Amino acid sequence: MKLSQLNPGERGTIVAFTDLEMSVKLMEMGCLPGEVVEVERFAPLGDPMAIRVAGYQLCLRKNEASVIIIS
Repeated sequence: MKLSQLNPGERGTIVAFTDLEMSVKLMEMGCLPGEVVEVERFAPLGDPMAIRVAGYQLCLRKNEASVIIIS
């Protein structure tokens, strides 16, 4: 399942990434494999989304969140 498919309040563990180039950017922001990530909310029009990872809030666009595979 992709992170972009979760609803607010749901959480998952990062397993892998589908885009190598984007994965480097995401890992620099704390989205590392094994980290638990929780969706906090979506913007009024649905993009971007706010997530909580590694103890802080991070905002991602849906296309960035769709690169993250979670379990």
